[in-house]
Amino acid sequence: MQISRLGLPFILLALIAICMLMLAFPQSSWDAAVRGLSIWWDVLFPSLFPFFVISEMLLGFGIVHFLGKLLDPLMKPAFRIPGSGGFVAAMGFAAGYPVSARLTVKLREQNLISRVEGERLVSFTTSSDPIFLIGAVSVGFFHSPQMAGVLALAHYGGSVIIGLIMQFYGRHDAGPIMQKSELAAGSAANESSETETAAAGPVTPRPSRLKAALLAMHEARMADGRELGELLSQAITTSLRLMTVVGGLVVFFSVFLEVLTASGVMDFLYEILRGLLPALGLPSALAEPFMSGLFEVTLGAKNAAAASEGIPLAFKAAAAVFILSWGGLSVHAQVASILNATDLRYLPFLAARSIHAVLSAALLLLIWPFFGPEQGASAFASSTSHSYAWRASAGNFTYGMEGLAVMLILSILAILIQKWSAKRRTHRT
Repeated sequence: MQISRLGLPFILLALIAICMLMLAFPQSSWDAAVRGLSIWWDVLFPSLFPFFVISEMLLGFGIVHFLGKLLDPLMKPAFRIPGSGGFVAAMGFAAGYPVSARLTVKLREQNLISRVEGERLVSFTTSSDPIFLIGAVSVGFFHSPQMAGVLALAHYGGSVIIGLIMQFYGRHDAGPIMQKSELAAGSAANESSETETAAAGPVTPRPSRLKAALLAMHEARMADGRELGELLSQAITTSLRLMTVVGGLVVFFSVFLEVLTASGVMDFLYEILRGLLPALGLPSALAEPFMSGLFEVTLGAKNAAAASEGIPLAFKAAAAVFILSWGGLSVHAQVASILNATDLRYLPFLAARSIHAVLSAALLLLIWPFFGPEQGASAFASSTSHSYAWRASAGNFTYGMEGLAVMLILSILAILIQKWSAKRRTHRT
């Protein structure tokens, strides 16, 4: 990701300002750095490092080629990416950010996906891991294990919808996906070849998709050629290098957020957001969670759960899932640093994260009456009866977001049904 000439002076001034704030608040900077290092060592390293090593070894064993053949009929029609993207999606949803970005870069380096396909893939597979969503957010912050279900449905459901939306991104860019003329030529060639083989003799049956997937994995493993010890050593070395980058970014953003808080800049930003949220039908007390979640996902989710007791639990959960889907600038910096090794662009990822954040919050408010915990439903109803005037404006926002989510889902389903019907008509003709 190159820095423009106009952006370079701004970045230099920002870095100088951060250095001055660190000199002005040395104790706060030290405490924040230690706290960030503790988060990296106690939480991120044990949770991410094994996934990085295992994924690197699975890539060497050819598992991507196996899943590519197996999942191609599912991934291409739904998300317009090769079947190998299914491996990235599974690992990304299981391990959380930034695992999917790393695996997408590996696929791009092996030329298994085009640039547009890689940008689609990393845009919807970057998500929170279930352990953090359930253990830290639901149980640790909200003290409600029942909250995990509704948060997971909104967060991961939003990811799938983002994947369906991203299939329309870069449709006219050149890539491995064949155009209509190529498909027509391919079908004509297939018809001629079928006529020739029918005249020549009996047709040899094609191998099953599972056998073809196993054959592709075997060929990829033979082409890689590395021994198990060499593969493990290189996987550990590569994963340690990436974990160092992740740890450095976590410490940097921890210090950055702390010096902004100590200098009063964050209070100023809170006041600005407190004036904007009521215009959107949201309580002004959510300003601190939203602003802190803009920078760091853990702190933002914690502040969302600890917001004022007068706020309905549904809105606290919506703020938390908004922050989880956005990911925080710390995660964005990690993903941008990983994508920088290839030609994959960061802006599509930024747009997808922004849409995912709003969409997940809307989905949570939509499904809350059906899947929300009992204490959340009672808090929601209690707040409605005791503060009708405030809930009237907030309700308008809720119903508007719910309507937007329903319209978006129905539109995507209609497009997919139309594509499926057109494909069936093509096969029949």
